[in-house]
Amino acid sequence: MSDSYIIEVSSETAGIVVRDKSGYRFFAATHDFNSLEGRYFRSAREAERAATRFKQDRSEGGRAGATAA
Repeated sequence: MSDSYIIEVSSETAGIVVRDKSGYRFFAATHDFNSLEGRYFRSAREAERAATRFKQDRSEGGRAGATAA
């Protein structure tokens, strides 16, 4: 089993996760994913799901804000 994984969302590198004794720690690759920086996950898959949800939530919020103006 690998100790680190690249996390991608929609062909964009969100960050990497590195396994240690506490779980998989997320390191953001871009400022867009900074809010996940340092968070621990039980698995690389869980981190990928969180990054995907985060990006979807940001996209939906951005569209809603643009139409409300």
